[in-house]
Amino acid sequence: MQLTIWRFLDGNRAHEKQSAALIEGLRRSYIGEVQVFDISPEYTASRILLKAGEELEELPAPDFLIGTGRRSRLPMLSARCRFGGRAVAINRPLLPYSWFDFAIVPEHDRPPPLPNVIVSQGALTEPLQESVPQPRKGLILLGGPSKHYSWNSASIREQVEKLLAQPLDWCISDSRRTPKGTMEGLGKGGAELVDWLSCPPGWLQKQLSQAERIWVTEDSISMLFESLQSQAQVGVIRVPSRSKSNKVRSVVLRLLDQGLISEELEVLKTGIQHEPLDQYLLCAKALLRRSGLSSR
Repeated sequence: MQLTIWRFLDGNRAHEKQSAALIEGLRRSYIGEVQVFDISPEYTASRILLKAGEELEELPAPDFLIGTGRRSRLPMLSARCRFGGRAVAINRPLLPYSWFDFAIVPEHDRPPPLPNVIVSQGALTEPLQESVPQPRKGLILLGGPSKHYSWNSASIREQVEKLLAQPLDWCISDSRRTPKGTMEGLGKGGAELVDWLSCPPGWLQKQLSQAERIWVTEDSISMLFESLQSQAQVGVIRVPSRSKSNKVRSVVLRLLDQGLISEELEVLKTGIQHEPLDQYLLCAKALLRRSGLSSR
């Protein structure tokens, strides 16, 4: 039995990683074969409805139409109107939920309790490559200012220096949001400093799969959930919140309450491994179950 998926791309790598994660979950969960066709952003809603995209007519009819990001929504709905299938929006659709067959929404976006809403704990992330964590390998990932967080370089550096005092082989990497000068001097104790611009494709995933201990600045919610796909112990570096009502901070607090992450900079536990969070797999199985389809 074959499952046909049309994946609507929007040109945003972060969005497309989430749809790829869900599809990987469907591949691992569905009892039959899964075939996927990527639909380019050039297929706009008007082009699809006006039948200017004859190439789509040559594809097998979709069972699921999946897309992440606002640019994918109308093309996906237009294709469902012409070709059938179930439309699945990843993240808040920013359109009425009733327009979609399903929406997979992170809990921190406070989705409504509707039968077509599947709640995920954080953004969907792909599984990491299978790898045995290297003993005493530490990884520190720095984000930067966002709409939910400001930035205090002195505080960040103080916390990082406490981590560097622990006898691990540390690697520190920044991101496009990290203010200049944040990493200056942090390599004096032997830590490896890696500029995000110099990272080849797949570098982060490899580092995550090999690390025994990972620390992430709490503003970087996507990197935090990617880290939770590893077997490593995961911690958060505190960042000043812009307001008391901070939905990202509420996610961090829940992860702390669950014991999935730590804020204790001085505590070093070696040899402890954790099971990956695997939200991509749980949401895929929920999608199959609610669609009346069998899963492994």
